[in-house]
Amino acid sequence: MKKICLSLCMISLVFNCNSQSYWNKKIKNGYTVFYTQQDKKHITEYVNLIRKGIKHTTNFFQTSFNRNFEIYIHPNRKSLDSTWQKDWNMPSFKSQCWMVASGVANKLDIISPVRWDSLACEHTYSNTIKTQKLITHELVHVFHGQKNKSPDFSNVTGIDWFVEGLATYVSGQCDADRIVKVKNVVLENKAPTSLNNFWKGSLKYGLSGTMVMYLNNKYGYDKLTHLLKYNNAKDIFSSLNTTELEILQGWKNYIINL
Repeated sequence: MKKICLSLCMISLVFNCNSQSYWNKKIKNGYTVFYTQQDKKHITEYVNLIRKGIKHTTNFFQTSFNRNFEIYIHPNRKSLDSTWQKDWNMPSFKSQCWMVASGVANKLDIISPVRWDSLACEHTYSNTIKTQKLITHELVHVFHGQKNKSPDFSNVTGIDWFVEGLATYVSGQCDADRIVKVKNVVLENKAPTSLNNFWKGSLKYGLSGTMVMYLNNKYGYDKLTHLLKYNNAKDIFSSLNTTELEILQGWKNYIINL
């Protein structure tokens, strides 16, 4: 009888640890942060990073988010992967070490930043500037998703470069170092010859980010924000009254003269 009770208690414990009941939450104006007990002592600093990211995003777009959203602070990579496996319907998905967060219209998922040093590569929590820009990057995805025809970006065609480039540019990640590397590629005549290839390789953030920077410079802020609703490249080209070839050539000239 004791063995049966012990087994039932163990089953109950496992169930509770894997259910929503172990999430604490902090309700803020426009969003709710979910976190585990492990991150209770860090939640104030996280909320501050989120608040700054939201302010930066809304200042750029000169408008607020369309609706409330949730933010999940995952205590480890296993927790993040299990969420992505479910959300993306990819049961066997395993994230790469540089992957620490994702944002869509209704939700932002992120590994607890204080654990990036041990659970991720390319990211260090102590680098406060890059940490802030990464969180802002994901918040731009949330903002974009709330404006887009495909809120979770699952039904998009040929605009990976725009989705990621927008978040890179707006968040400030398109910095001098990335611009120099992109400029060198252009000068060496090694730049991608199609936009579909911008979101590939080690320079994908720089390539995509500078492309959106160029579009903002050439067509202006109003036109750039108008593009947020489109979920395919054809509509973007049509809205800009141009072609992919013209965009690529204009971008090259812009980069060379930076």
